[in-house]
Amino acid sequence: MAEKTAEPRKAKRGDDLRAVEQLAKARRLLLKEIHKVIVGQDDVIEQLLIAMFCRGHCLIVGVPGLAKTLMVQTISRLFSLEFNRIQFTPDLMPSDITGTEIIEEDLTTGRRKFRFVKGPIFANILLADEINRTPPKTQSALLQAMQEYIVTSSGEDHPLNPPFFVLATQNPLEQEGTYPLPEAQLDRFMFMVNIDYPNLDEEREIIKATTHDAAAEPKAVLRGGTSWRFRTSCAGCPSATT
Repeated sequence: MAEKTAEPRKAKRGDDLRAVEQLAKARRLLLKEIHKVIVGQDDVIEQLLIAMFCRGHCLIVGVPGLAKTLMVQTISRLFSLEFNRIQFTPDLMPSDITGTEIIEEDLTTGRRKFRFVKGPIFANILLADEINRTPPKTQSALLQAMQEYIVTSSGEDHPLNPPFFVLATQNPLEQEGTYPLPEAQLDRFMFMVNIDYPNLDEEREIIKATTHDAAAEPKAVLRGGTSWRFRTSCAGCPSATT
């Protein structure tokens, strides 16, 4: 009996090893393509990728002008997933995020019925830009989607297509016109990543990269659902590349 169970265990170890090797290769390719657009910020990028491979959400905190939005947009292009961006403003309403019911009339029968129009939250990667510039009422529109991957409207559940990630950016609270995120909202994020100013050498590289017409075009590395086969084994991601 012991000999019979040894083979499946050995095969499983082999599958796990191949998954780690594939994950390490994907990570190297991702970093190479990201750095075509983003200069420096290695720690920030590392934590973003870990959160995504672990199927978590990430909150990026930093002052305006540090390429938070550009970083998330670049990463979304590398995964070939549906991407939507929401610019949070003080007048944004929850229905502007989740979607709303509209009355639709059937021209043949004359009957009217409600139809749910999906909001920008129905995407694979959602950039919640400057999430703390809107009141907590609107911030809470993301709570159910981030935890349960569904949106409920008028008693009907609308599932989100997996994978679903919220990568939110937040301005420091001491800046004017910001609202602190409620604890329930913060609890939905796996990481809160602080992004800082680049150093002098990185600033020189940024100036060189942004003062000519030839813009770098990162290529997609992982397509469709390929990346989500890695599961939560990305805990070995850093060690697999050392």
